[in-house]
Amino acid sequence: MQTTLSPEYAHTADGEAAEAILRKCVHCGFCTATCPTYQLLGDELDGPRGRIYLIKQVLEGAEPTRATQLHLDRCLTCRNCESTCPSGVDYGHLVDIGRKLVDAKVPRPAGERAVRWALKEGLPSPLFGPAMRMGQAVRGLLPQTLKAKVPARRDAGAWPQRQHARKVLMLEGCAQPSMAPNINTATARVLDAAGIEVLRVPKAGCCGAVKFHLNDQMGGMDEMRANIDAWWPWVEQGVEAIVMNASGCGVTVKEYGHTLRHDPAYADKAARISALTRDLSELLPGMVPALQGRVRTAEAPALVFHPPCTLQHGQKLRGGVEQHLAALGFSVRVAARESHLCCGSAGTYSVLNPELATQLRDRKLGNLAPAAQEVVISANIGCITHLQSGTPTPVRHWVEVLDEALG
Repeated sequence: MQTTLSPEYAHTADGEAAEAILRKCVHCGFCTATCPTYQLLGDELDGPRGRIYLIKQVLEGAEPTRATQLHLDRCLTCRNCESTCPSGVDYGHLVDIGRKLVDAKVPRPAGERAVRWALKEGLPSPLFGPAMRMGQAVRGLLPQTLKAKVPARRDAGAWPQRQHARKVLMLEGCAQPSMAPNINTATARVLDAAGIEVLRVPKAGCCGAVKFHLNDQMGGMDEMRANIDAWWPWVEQGVEAIVMNASGCGVTVKEYGHTLRHDPAYADKAARISALTRDLSELLPGMVPALQGRVRTAEAPALVFHPPCTLQHGQKLRGGVEQHLAALGFSVRVAARESHLCCGSAGTYSVLNPELATQLRDRKLGNLAPAAQEVVISANIGCITHLQSGTPTPVRHWVEVLDEALG
């Protein structure tokens, strides 16, 4: 797609990066077939091709409007379009640039600004944990819309104390320790059972995704730099990997090298961090031999797996969870239809676009069609919380189920 950058964006980092991405687009429209918002709304401007045209127009000097902003806002950034694009268009990075340029020119209403500020400052804040515990204490009294965002409190269990020669770091996250603390302890216990020690790094915090995708890109990059600083002493000591058990964090950390490529102080370190980062499922192939024969799957429920977009499209990891859980003796299946489509969680999307998010959640649950004795499993805290808000069927992280089967 030929683009003539306006003088405002010519010879800028954002302009040149966007132009390079746009050159790959042949406007074939394959992307619309797998775009969740296009499926719901049927509007070309609410699909990847239409949004690409909007961003192209802004780069060429057209004045963006509130409508431009809304069409970009309605994108889930699920990156399903990237999986089906025959030309390899890097849509996820393009829409980040487009949102940044449009937000710089189109003021948001005061109420919208307040909600977005509360999300980007509140979720990574140390105050999020106490606020979540307070919400859980009065959960039964909360209105349904708020109750859906406050999971019932659960015991996290004990962190393993054994030491092993194999050592990994793990990002514990900002929201997950308060919303579902058992995911982190279950991860540590499963890795311990496979002879891998998880090292805790308290100074590592939010991965940066929340602020970055709410267009506080500088704030997000500051959080990325803080994590690099916290992890770097262990990297220098030769830690094996940095493990992510939330695929949304995983795709973000794997892109630290790209995001900080222009930062002379952090570019090389960020690239090293990205190279060391592994989704938890990427460790499964090596763990299966160590765990086989120790997993009591006869007592385990049948599982229905929802692969998060950040896992299957963002990280391009497909089939591994199902394959390796099956190798350990679990009965696991995926949705017969539309397993590639987003559930509507998409970070803060379910808060900012609740109507579309609810439609996508219900569509996803209908396709998962869990039976009475099945458990829905996923690999991202956002998907787990969002899906659980629409079904009485238990929705868990797959590592929690594996941890319980190990006893």
